[in-house]
Amino acid sequence: MTERLPRWVWVGAITLACIAGMVNVVGYLGFEHLAVSHLTGTTSLLGAALVEGDWRSVRHLWAILIAFSLGAMLSGLIVQDSTLRLGRRYGVALALEAVLLAASVPMFVHQQLNGALLAAMACGLQNAMVTTYSGAAVRTTHLSGMFTDLGIGLGHLIRGMPLPLRRLTLSGLIISGFLGGGILGAWLFRAMHYYALLIPAALTGLTGIGYVAYRHWALRRQRRWLGREHGAPHAGAGQDGTGTG
Repeated sequence: MTERLPRWVWVGAITLACIAGMVNVVGYLGFEHLAVSHLTGTTSLLGAALVEGDWRSVRHLWAILIAFSLGAMLSGLIVQDSTLRLGRRYGVALALEAVLLAASVPMFVHQQLNGALLAAMACGLQNAMVTTYSGAAVRTTHLSGMFTDLGIGLGHLIRGMPLPLRRLTLSGLIISGFLGGGILGAWLFRAMHYYALLIPAALTGLTGIGYVAYRHWALRRQRRWLGREHGAPHAGAGQDGTGTG
């Protein structure tokens, strides 16, 4: 699947991984210290909280799991397909992610759990959207699959087997993007506190608006081209009595 992904999808996946890294580090450095871009550690903490009878943590952790899943559900409702093509509503999904991130800021500032829930929902929406357009070949909000692919590639290298270089390159770039986003997010959190989330919100919003504008421009151009094709006179029209000559 990775071999067939266009170059702009690579750029988009790396950018979104950077955004997810920024969002996750802000959520983790926040007052609840919750990871919002992935659910593996959250599920493990939920199990520990259930054993310890820490019902406050149980409620909060369950809420994060549900919020992430609701975000993925929203992506499924919006995108509605697993085929990468211009007509799908990726711009709408990105714009909605931007709204969720921006809305989480005042709630984080007032130390409300809903801030983390909105950020988790935004990450779930993003991850599901990328999964949809990539055919499950790419994840941008967590890195387990990317590191697994790198490990498999090293095993193949040791065995002398051919390496899927494009797949390994994409995995390495997504890991680097997520790490870079984490570094940038931590620096922004020190400088701007929770308002650091406005940066990834602006990035996703501008990307979504730009995609929608490009989509409408491309569709109008396609309609004009089809109109010219259907409106062009056929060769020899004047010879069968239908022409003006």
